[in-house]
This record gives sequence, C-alpha cells and structure tokens, in this order.
Amino acid sequence: MSALETLKSFVNTWECDENDHLNVQFYLAKFEEADRQFRSLTGFSEAHAGPRRVRHIRYHGELFAGALVNVTSHAAFDGPYMLAIVHVMRDTSTGRISATALDGYAPSERALKDLRKRLSEAGDAMPAEAAPRSFEPGPAALDVKQADLVASGAIPVHRATVLPRDCGLDSAADDRFLLSCFSDGAPHLWERVGLTRPWLEKKDYGRIALEMKLTSGLPARLGTSLLVLSCLTGVGDKTFTFRHHMFDSAAGRLVATLDATSMIMDLETRKPVPLPAAARKEIETLIAG
Repeated sequence: MSALETLKSFVNTWECDENDHLNVQFYLAKFEEADRQFRSLTGFSEAHAGPRRVRHIRYHGELFAGALVNVTSHAAFDGPYMLAIVHVMRDTSTGRISATALDGYAPSERALKDLRKRLSEAGDAMPAEAAPRSFEPGPAALDVKQADLVASGAIPVHRATVLPRDCGLDSAADDRFLLSCFSDGAPHLWERVGLTRPWLEKKDYGRIALEMKLTSGLPARLGTSLLVLSCLTGVGDKTFTFRHHMFDSAAGRLVATLDATSMIMDLETRKPVPLPAAARKEIETLIAG
C-alpha cells in the first residue's frame, strides 16, 4: 500500500496575493486536480462512496512564486471519517509539507468493504498533519436560513455569479471558485473588528489562514447568483475563527459553508503576531451578540 503521485505543478506569479505567496484558492485548484487524477488512477467515484461530506484543509507552510509543487494522494480508513481521501502537498525542492486536504466520505458498510478492496493499492495510514485541529470533523449544519443568520449578527461579505470559467466537469461551481468567494469576503469581517487595511499596511502585516473546513450543500450551477453571509465564531490570543455561508441568492438555498481559522502575520519576519486587545474584545462582543 502506498500513496500515489497525483500532481506535479508550479506556483505562478498570478496565483500569488498581496502577501506574495500562493493564494488559498489556488491551493484548492491544485488539490482538485490531484483529486481528479486520483479518481482516474484508481477508478474511485462518488457512485461507490456517496457524496463528499467535508473537505478539510490545513496550511502548513507558505509557497512562493516559482516553487515546484507535488501532491500525493491516498485512501485512509483509520481517520475521523469512515473513508478519507488524503492529499498532501509538498514543496518539491525541500520536501516540506505545504498543505493537506482531507476529503471525508460516509459510505454504507457494504460499500466500505468493496472500497477497501478497490483502494487497497492506494491506501495508507492517516497522517497527523492532515487531522482536523480547529474544527470538529463532521459537516456543518446545512439547514440554516438567511433571515436567521442576519438576525443573529451575520453580515453580507460577498456577491458573485457562477460563470463558465468557475465550473468543473459537472458544470457546477468548483472548490477553487467557492474559496475565491470566501477569501474575497473575509477582509470585510476583519474590517468589522478594527483589523483594517490601513492598520495592516502601516504595520506591514498580512491576513493568513491556518485551517478551513468546507461543507458542500447543493451545487451552484452556471449562472447562479451567490450571496455570502458571515459571522465570527471564536477568538484566541493569536487566532480567530469565523463561518461563511454561501447561498443561492435567488432561491435562498444553502450552497456551502466554510469554517476558517485566521491570524495576523508579520510580512517581514513571516511570523504570527498576537491579536490586538481591542480586536479580541470586539470579536468577543460580536460573538456574544
């Protein structure tokens, strides 16, 4: 049993953001290609395993323009899900793990036995680096309503329309696009608690993500108008968490949620810095309602 190499790629300058490193949406683009390759190599599909319940991403190290990237993928039956497809992204030059994606499935007992056989040549143990830390492994609730979220303090942070370039092979919005919407919306939450763009620029600080949990609802098809409502969920000395809810703005149905852990990074030292006391207090106040 061993992991399969499912991606060999490269970090382009146009994939990098204001922090001069690979933007979160392009980690997802590379994980999606690795997943397509894993399916092609093994014959794995949701016809056998049922729909993916969660994609759990952890960011372990920065990737900069020009970096060579490779991903290995394998099936794990000893982790937090009945079946997980684990994708491990490394900087090819150093061998260092840059990010992990853990795709969780809940197949029937009968299907699970068959999957153990089908994936026996592409199986391995669950790596500690991919295990959830900030969030419970199970999917987030998908029965939430826009009105209830707004009443509890969630705010609109992003609007978008699903265009042809945003769709995968199933003609629905892919994970890269979903992450781009969530990532573009997140700064509006930062602004709300006093972590403003002028303050960050004055300090030479940047916004970064440590961990994310994507829970998929109904797919967003081509032409769908989307609305993201977001709320703060937790705070520590250096990190804070929030949840994005993406809705089909016309139909009112939930497309996806994203739980995220974020922190401030000093752009000169590339090290995390503590949250200002005023920001922690504001986050605590907003969480308390």
